[in-house]
Amino acid sequence: MNDIFENYLSSTGQLTAEEINFSTQFFKPIHLKKGDFFIREDEPCRYIGFITNGAVKAYAIDKEGKENITCFKFENEFATSFPEFVAQEKSRRSIRTIEDSVIYKINYPDYQHLLDQVIAWNRVIKSVMENEYNQKERYLLNYNNRSAVDKYLHVLSNEPMLVKRIATQDLASYLGITQRSLTRAKGQIHKPNLL
Repeated sequence: MNDIFENYLSSTGQLTAEEINFSTQFFKPIHLKKGDFFIREDEPCRYIGFITNGAVKAYAIDKEGKENITCFKFENEFATSFPEFVAQEKSRRSIRTIEDSVIYKINYPDYQHLLDQVIAWNRVIKSVMENEYNQKERYLLNYNNRSAVDKYLHVLSNEPMLVKRIATQDLASYLGITQRSLTRAKGQIHKPNLL
């Protein structure tokens, strides 16, 4: 089992060493290349995954066939479409790797068994879901109804990892602006000061 995952579980403070040891047997590693799907829109949402290496983007396709990216997940984060996973329904969005990634996944029957056997997992999942909610709240507060420059400035100061690891077209989609607008915003912010 991957030390990154065990360290994460330990850092939650919710699980004993024995519970962590028991839990890890249900998570199976998968190695995905950049561009591979972890979850596909309109297919049953079968897994929760924990990213130990790499990154993913979550998005839905609009009527024009354009990706609308709603979030990115990196190392030490869980990735799934929680409402559809819990209800065992078709996912309303895709989750796809943006870097070569290693994800430890658990299927729904094993997830249910784990929740029954290790009660503390309910607190771990509650914490994960609260983080998801807070991430969505911050996204709405910081990226709705703002100019491209303001959005980019916010990313630079609060989520610099996105600028370092995300392709320009994906970052533009996430910010709800065109790639051209993002390039212009970068140009305005990074232009050299002429004396």
